[in-house]
Amino acid sequence: MAVYDARYWRGLDPERRYPEEFARAFGESRLLGALIPAEFGGLGADLGDACAIVEEINRAGGNAGTAHAQMYTMGTVLRHGSEAQRRAWLPRIASGELRLQAFGVTEPEAGSDTTRITTTAERRGDVYVVNGRKRWTSRFQHSDAMLLLARTAPPDPRDRAAGLSVFLVDVSDADPGSIEATPIRVWMNNETNDVVFRNLDVPAENLIGEEGAGFRAIIDGWNVERILIAAECVGHGRFLVERAARYVSERHVFGKPLGANQSIQFPIARAHAALEAADLVTRDAAERFDRGEPCGPQANAAKLLASEASWQAANAAIDALGGNGFAADYDVERIARETRLYTVAPLSNNLILAYLGTKVLGMPRST
Repeated sequence: MAVYDARYWRGLDPERRYPEEFARAFGESRLLGALIPAEFGGLGADLGDACAIVEEINRAGGNAGTAHAQMYTMGTVLRHGSEAQRRAWLPRIASGELRLQAFGVTEPEAGSDTTRITTTAERRGDVYVVNGRKRWTSRFQHSDAMLLLARTAPPDPRDRAAGLSVFLVDVSDADPGSIEATPIRVWMNNETNDVVFRNLDVPAENLIGEEGAGFRAIIDGWNVERILIAAECVGHGRFLVERAARYVSERHVFGKPLGANQSIQFPIARAHAALEAADLVTRDAAERFDRGEPCGPQANAAKLLASEASWQAANAAIDALGGNGFAADYDVERIARETRLYTVAPLSNNLILAYLGTKVLGMPRST
């Protein structure tokens, strides 16, 4: 049986190679379809179970980014798709036959303000014709299908979320020249792309939910995304804390274990405490989601706290290992790069603070 431990992921990093072997094995194991109900061929697991899966991947020194997207993107189909769409798409996702990894939302000019996107989908008979551009579309090169958010009506000043629709796009069946993807090389091993759509035909039957109600259809997916990413950050953080604690316990300097120095020991202990707190908030958010309760404040708080705790753990580990903290064979520098992403993506922590301040605490809108 193949082992996808830290050495495997370390080997991919220099060339920014996609973890194709891991992704294939993960799909064949049906874990990618963990959240898909058993009636559609999935495991029928709850979100708490999915969090445990991605956390353990990262705690072992891996990167669950390959997994989390398919786990949350299919939620839009499950919760808002028609019965025909669910039966046509979910069994193929659950079996690993179909990879629904890409999520086309962010645009160069809109950034985090999703309601400002300009990619259009114009209805022409039994198809929608899509034109526009998306950026930071991760895993597109390794997806058979993608979720795409596009504007089907002009912006309405009274309701900025109106006029946006979400589609299932069969990338493998697109006309030549209708989709052009350009890879973006980034700091960590994350396959992401700039994607241009030119007169792409999407069957009208691939519209998910009602036309113009797409923004609300993906909000559930966003909460799941935040919770799963929080669990991944907890996993990353625990890898870093455990690696640092073992290193400073075994390494001796000036006649005693390095970890006997409070200046080394305390930052690692503090990072551990922060991760434990973030884990509790993450579990609470997942449990609320699984009970069908509103979980926006908890999901956002979990992502905020877990991403900051994992970055805190990264800094503590680098300081503890000294020069070895920057050496590839210790894995700390790689995990640090990977976990740093989540303080700014898929949503900046500053926007989460603004949401908590205004929507949860009722303070004036920040400017």
